[in-house]
Amino acid sequence: MGHVARVGKKRDGYRVLFGKPEGKRPLGRLRRRLENNTVMDLQELGCGSMDWIDLAQDKNRWRAVVYAVVSLQVS
Repeated sequence: MGHVARVGKKRDGYRVLFGKPEGKRPLGRLRRRLENNTVMDLQELGCGSMDWIDLAQDKNRWRAVVYAVVSLQVS
């Protein structure tokens, strides 16, 4: 996701990542996008106030955050 955030808005991957799901969904379920999952992971780390797109522009900081999230999910 960090790579896609860095490539730009005109690329297909960016549009898929930030696009809104279309069509009907099962009753009672929320529409969740990949972006929403990323924000939820940052909130678990206590970094919920950060804009993850700005964070992804710095590859080294982004990588450190990703490793922290992965280590939380493995534990």
